Amino acid sequence: MQVNVVLNKQSSKDYSVHIGKLEKLVFDTKVLVVTNSTVAALHLETLKNHIAAKELHTIILPDGEMYKNFESLNLILNACFEHRLDRQSLLIAFGGGVIGDMTGFAASIYQRGINFIQIPTTLLAQVDASVGGKTGINNSYGKNLIGSFWQPRAVYCDSTFLQTLPKREFAAGVAEIIKMAVTFDKNFFEWLERHDLSDETNLKIAIHKSIAIKADVVSQDETEKGIRAVLNYGHTFAHVIENQTHYSTYLHGEAVAIGMVMANTLAIKLNLLNAEDALRIKALLERYELPTHYKIDSLETFYDAFFLDKKSANDKITFIFAKGIGGNEMRSDVPKETVLKALGESHA
Repeated sequence: MQVNVVLNKQSSKDYSVHIGKLEKLVFDTKVLVVTNSTVAALHLETLKNHIAAKELHTIILPDGEMYKNFESLNLILNACFEHRLDRQSLLIAFGGGVIGDMTGFAASIYQRGINFIQIPTTLLAQVDASVGGKTGINNSYGKNLIGSFWQPRAVYCDSTFLQTLPKREFAAGVAEIIKMAVTFDKNFFEWLERHDLSDETNLKIAIHKSIAIKADVVSQDETEKGIRAVLNYGHTFAHVIENQTHYSTYLHGEAVAIGMVMANTLAIKLNLLNAEDALRIKALLERYELPTHYKIDSLETFYDAFFLDKKSANDKITFIFAKGIGGNEMRSDVPKETVLKALGESHA
């Protein structure tokens, strides 16, 4: 199976997302594989057997969202210099969303930009993070606040790599699948209600469908000036939760699940979503044992953190809502009092 990402910007090239068994990859240039300690132990030798290159090098970083920072970025760049990569060289991101984001960012700034490809090894990265060219790192102010749009030359999604995923990591990816169904495809959401993604056939269908949705959105809005922002449904809340918990309590998809429930609580107050549909979304998340509740210590502090969100501008917070199931709406006019009331209910 294959999904094509068609881009309108002259500076970006179209590329394909290959879904299925990883093929033999042949490169007439130097290649640097960027991965982490967990993925390296499980799958690095398998990947090496699938690559033929002029020179093949690897760098293994620590595993975890807390390492998505300047220090790790610098390690990648130093490896590029040490192995004398040039503008024809290639980086390969081999891991989850953290590795993909950092590798893409490094590729975008090394010698003013070199090619990279994504070989995601987590469900979350396969259905979301690896497609679309968002790259970046975190800092003390928040998640992904430093980065660039830099599209990969190709993406290879092999479900074989998912067989070693811990249960929590798998569920975190399901959260992103549900996110896309809720905001873009009612029929897909209803299909998810009826089908178990622990079944391999169902999972492959869901992966393909999710990537197709993501590719279509990115094709319309590569640099998130409009419709692509809808893919951040749940994320405005999730990024605050991740930052407040120092990226050590929740996986990204877990925080997104909580964020979706919080967003739905607010959407009900704005008459965009009814309580019954909100319960259906919550029930589907909880079927995969995803968290749906977060205790907020200070409502004011939580609210103020929204202003660091990349979608917010001119001292206005942009929220992404489900408009019913299968629809979406962006709003920048929600009164603070309404938001605080919804936050209070979310953590009660």
